[in-house]
Amino acid sequence: MSEITRQTQAARIAATLASHPAVTIAEKVRQAGIVGAGGAGFPTYVKLQAKAEIYLVNAAECEPMLKVDQQLMATQADRLIRGLSYGMAATGASQGIIALKAKYQAAIAALEPLLPPQIRIHILPDVYPAGDEVITIWQATGRRVPAGELPISLGVVVNNVQTLLNLTSALEDDHPVTHRTLTINGAVVHPMTITVPLGVTLGEVLTLAGGATVPQAGYINGGPMMGHLVTSLAQPVTKTTGGLLVLPAAHLLIQRRERSDADIINLARTVCEQCGLCTDLCPRHIIGHELPPHLLVRAVNYQQLDPPSVLLSALTCSECSVCESYACPVDISPMRLNRLLKTQLRAQGLRYQGEIRAEDPMAAYRLVPIPRLISRLQLEPFYQAAPLQPLDWQPEQVTLPLQQHIGAPAQAVVAVGDSVRLGQCIAVPKEGALSVAIHASIDGVISAVAPTHISIRRA
Repeated sequence: MSEITRQTQAARIAATLASHPAVTIAEKVRQAGIVGAGGAGFPTYVKLQAKAEIYLVNAAECEPMLKVDQQLMATQADRLIRGLSYGMAATGASQGIIALKAKYQAAIAALEPLLPPQIRIHILPDVYPAGDEVITIWQATGRRVPAGELPISLGVVVNNVQTLLNLTSALEDDHPVTHRTLTINGAVVHPMTITVPLGVTLGEVLTLAGGATVPQAGYINGGPMMGHLVTSLAQPVTKTTGGLLVLPAAHLLIQRRERSDADIINLARTVCEQCGLCTDLCPRHIIGHELPPHLLVRAVNYQQLDPPSVLLSALTCSECSVCESYACPVDISPMRLNRLLKTQLRAQGLRYQGEIRAEDPMAAYRLVPIPRLISRLQLEPFYQAAPLQPLDWQPEQVTLPLQQHIGAPAQAVVAVGDSVRLGQCIAVPKEGALSVAIHASIDGVISAVAPTHISIRRA
């Protein structure tokens, strides 16, 4: 049965590539509005224009409490493998790797019978930050991306699961990105993973999960380590919204995010004892990047720096939050200080340049076990299964930001009063810029066109 399934997969891929040659895939992807669904939203068409040796699927689900990729793999394994195959065809990659954790047993069982010879599964340890692009490349291939460089410098292209599923939809079904699968977890009545139209509010998503179970709640857009504090539940779901976490307002993860920059700086000046634990456990540092968080804290505190490249190394921080959330014994946030430094250094047009150093011989043992991380973050009462649920619901209105990705915002091509259909292009990529299209996520009528967004009211 598995051999017949593989042959069916191969025939489907060949038929799709016949109608979408490799040279046209990138433009199709740009017009479909596909961006990286697992990070900052880098436009996928740019990666597909590169020439690579390895195409890596980052399926680690880096953040605890988020369940999207592992459940999509289990239910759409065939579409994921086809999406990976299309990416390999576009980039010329000879090897495909799906990097995931052993505990994703349902996903592994669904994928293994479908794997063609040029695609393999790589089992990652259940540690944080397995799922960080640079760390996953190191774990799955043994290659180390130099600080300040991109994975393609090593012949590697990386996408996550939902991105490649969107690629399959665009090429096989001519369907652009109109929906997003995300997890609602924590202190909610019904923890779940659902697929919703882009542009619905986080408040509506919370309502679908039955609301919060605590009287005073705080909210995080994304995961507990790298997610951002939600200041308004009127914020729309975008192409990069990975999840909505609900925690008591007094929880340490909410309290940390509510600290002002001034408080972060004052705390560092007052209590940092230069123990070096933040550097010892920094994932980028242990694989050979210069980045030393404890020295950056000292530089901010005392304006003392040697050598000068240390300050510029702040630009290479991935903001994984290990230093803040796990390493520091006195609750300092080197990550927040790095973020402030990055803003200043980028405003000056500066860029880090430096050679990759020797890997820490204890590197594999300095990554953080997920169970220990959950305990340190006091998340045990809120760590739920959040199963994938079908959804029969349509919002009355959606608001679609014109910039849901790194690069230039899309440009509106509709006016107030226009009728639009699900999947219709309402904003085109900006010409000559890093940009992708935006599409209607519901049937309806355009109710607002602003410099930053388009709103659609359901007809």
